[in-house]
Amino acid sequence: MTAVLDRSRAAGAFILRSVLSAPWSMRIEDDAPLTLLVLMQGSAWIIPDDGEPVEVEPGDIVLLRGPGHRYRVADDPRSPVNVVIDRDQNPTMLTGADWDYLAEFGVRAWGNDPAGTTVMLTGTYQVRGEVSDSLLDLLPPAVLVPSDGSSAPLVGVLSDEIARDLPGQEVVLDRLLDLLLIGAIRSWFAHPDHQDGWSRAQTDPVVGPVLRLLHADPGRDWTLAALAARVHVSRATLARRFADLVGQPPMGYLTEWRLKLAADLLRDPSRTLASIATEVGYGTAFALSAAFRRERGESPRDHRARVSGV
Repeated sequence: MTAVLDRSRAAGAFILRSVLSAPWSMRIEDDAPLTLLVLMQGSAWIIPDDGEPVEVEPGDIVLLRGPGHRYRVADDPRSPVNVVIDRDQNPTMLTGADWDYLAEFGVRAWGNDPAGTTVMLTGTYQVRGEVSDSLLDLLPPAVLVPSDGSSAPLVGVLSDEIARDLPGQEVVLDRLLDLLLIGAIRSWFAHPDHQDGWSRAQTDPVVGPVLRLLHADPGRDWTLAALAARVHVSRATLARRFADLVGQPPMGYLTEWRLKLAADLLRDPSRTLASIATEVGYGTAFALSAAFRRERGESPRDHRARVSGV
């Protein structure tokens, strides 16, 4: 999980402080890959289109996964919608709504009342990636992580930084948001009710170390025998145990992991196919292209054009 979290980073995330007085209700239609919401004070509800309303208390963190999962955030499930947020994070005010940016709270604050008793911070991840999607796919559309006090200092720092407008501020906010996300995901998967094969695989004395080896050094010429030797079990034992917990053989998982990494690296127009091939364990651009076509049905060039919109 460490490697997946390490590669699931914000880049130019949309981060905002909302200050509100009841009644209020926002409909979110941005279809963002992931939104993190933390309630600092007051009360709020998350009302998914495809799920039951979730009450949020101060200190709670909510992860909202998209696209395709739309929802409302409101003081009460019965409150009528005041504002609709579109794909570009632009608000459309409905009749009677009086919301605006609140300069007294800094450059990234808005709401319907400067004296509002509900304050929440929202960070929206704008860019999708195949590595991060492999983690998000394990989560339900709406995840509530109840407050245990551990995130309070970090939330306080994020709240202070949101109000500032300094060089490099976006990078600072991205990294703070990432730290909150990592803490929330760790807390979610640590709960006994949320343990699945993937979670158990991370802590398994055989499969866990193998996953860490593959994630840390995907470019190495791994074999089943070499992996089994590193964890001091037979090849048959490793293959059986890995498949039971992860759902596929070790070498099949390695191929999938390498190609996910390659797919994400192809989003960077400055990276050559040859350099990506070396990083993810394919000796040549030709070898990577052949594997990409075989497993995904398209060339790396076509994938790059598709994800970049060219």
